[in-house]
Formats: sequence, structure tokens, C-alpha cells
Amino acid sequence: MNLKFALALILLSASAAAAATELTYASPYGPNHPFSLADRTWIHWVEQRSGGRLHIVPIWAGALLSSDQSMLELRHHVADIGLITPIYTRGGAQLIRTQAGFYDGARSFAQQVAMYRCLEASSPEFARELNGLTVLAVQGGTLPGVLTRTRRVTTLDGLRGLRIRAPTELLGVLRELGADPVEMPMGDVYSALAKGVLDGVVAPADTLRSLHFAEVAKHFWQLEVPRGAYPARAMATDRWQRLSADDRAVLTAARSVWEQALDTQTQAAVQSGQAMGRLQGVEFVPATPEQQARFDELYQQDAARNALALRRYDISANETLTLARRITDGIRRTGSVSCGANP
Repeated sequence: MNLKFALALILLSASAAAAATELTYASPYGPNHPFSLADRTWIHWVEQRSGGRLHIVPIWAGALLSSDQSMLELRHHVADIGLITPIYTRGGAQLIRTQAGFYDGARSFAQQVAMYRCLEASSPEFARELNGLTVLAVQGGTLPGVLTRTRRVTTLDGLRGLRIRAPTELLGVLRELGADPVEMPMGDVYSALAKGVLDGVVAPADTLRSLHFAEVAKHFWQLEVPRGAYPARAMATDRWQRLSADDRAVLTAARSVWEQALDTQTQAAVQSGQAMGRLQGVEFVPATPEQQARFDELYQQDAARNALALRRYDISANETLTLARRITDGIRRTGSVSCGANP
């Protein structure tokens, strides 16, 4: 009797294992980066919620997906699920890259994510640029400042001549200020700063610890640089469609869990990064209201130019920018995001 019972348990376990779905998750970041800590929260939640039916195998530190080609790689099933950065993609995501520069006034992670969903719903171009991918989480973040190696910056004019790594939406503003902005994956910035290839980077304070920037740069100018949201975790749509309805329901429910974990981890990382920076001698320099106001004006002017420039791709971005400004005006008035914000 006991032997029969044991055999039944073995068969039941084998059947359960056969029914489980294993999904790889790939990220360019190491397992202890704040983004990865949020990813691990999501992995645990998915496995628990599915009762073990879904098993996520993480592959960290860029061993599987690249930073700038991850959308293409996911479409070709290099991994089942991955961290994507359309704001760094060389082509095919022009509106998603450009709209990341429309968020002045959206200060919190939650506001940024809600605003992205409003913009995405307003234009079919977002879906075209994400064709072949199913988005599992949208990411916002804390507001960056300007971190420099050796030059103490206190004004916008002090950026002149500096080679600074910056996101796409800031390239025009920095050029106008006389800086030499460059794009590169964030994972390459540490070595570029250490070697003097870069003079600085536009980045939030969490990078002082999470990416060890406090070791190679010593001045953090606390200019509040707007931060846009973008789709940041995804899987190939054909792989999504092959999942069972129950598995898709779990991953759909997990979107809010993943986004909340990202919000929590990025906020905690800023506090930790500031503490690490002070410990390693980083100077934090406040921006004056006058310098902030001048930067905000330049930022808005550049956003309008960037929206207009998308006409070369037959993309109408002015409607997206107009809606974005209505939403951010509403945020300033009420603190909340309304997709139908009045002009």
C-alpha cells in the first residue's frame, strides 16, 4: 500500500513538472541592481501566484540580451521575457524615444507610468513600434541630475565643452548649451568615466551606488531633469499567445506588481545612492530656481522641435506632445494624471 502511494506521488510530481511552463527572463543588469531586485520580486510573485505552474529562469548581466537590440532579440526569441530600452534603440521606436522628452511636470514614478499609458492610448504609432512584442511592465523613475568627474557645475553655462552621456531626449538641449552629448548604454558609462572618455553623465543619484559612479565622479549637480516613462519589460507576442489563458492572466495581473516593485526599488536606491555618494566624497550642488527655470524652458522648446522632426518618418507627434502638455498642466494643478485633461 505504501509502495503504491509512493508511486502515485512520483507520477503526480512528474505530471506537475511536465505541465509547468519554464520562461527565461534576461536583463543587462546584475542580480543586485535595483531593477533586478524588482525583477526578482516579480519572479517570486508570478511563481507563487501560478502555484508553480510558471517557472522563471533569470539570466543577468547581459549574458543573453543586449542593451540596444533587446527588442529585436526578443522578437527572435533569444529570451522569453526581457528588459527592453526602446529609448536607446537605434531605429523603429522613434515616437517612443521622442515622447520620453514630454514629461516635464511628471515627477513621480506613478505619474510617469500613468501618463505613458494615456499617450500610448492616444496614438496607434505606439502599437506599430511595439509590433511583435507584448509589454509586461512600463517603467518611470526618479528625476536625474548631472554627475561630473572633476568639474564642479553650478550653472547651465558650466556644461559647455563637457562630454556627457545623456538620454536621447536631452541631446538637443545639451548641444544648445555647448556640451558634447553622447548616447551609450548605461552599463558602459562607468568605464568611460573612469578612463576620462566621458566628463559626466545625466543620471539619478541611485547610480552612485547601483552602478558605482561615486568611485569615478565627484560632483552631482541637482538640476531636476524630467524623466519619461517607456515600456521596459516585454515578451514576443507569438510566445505570449502560445501561453495558456491562465498563464496569461497571471502575467497580466503581475504588471502592477512589477511596476510597484520598480517604483519601490528606485526610490530606495536614491536614498542609498546619496548615502554612498556622501561616504565617498561626492559633492551635492543644488540648482538655483533661475537655472532650473531656464533649463525647463529649453527642455520644452527642444521637445517641440523633436516632435516636429518626426515628420520625416511620417509620424505625427504634435498631437502626442499637445496631450502630454495638457496632462502635465493637470498634474501641476491637481497632482494627478487625467488622460482627458482639459487645455
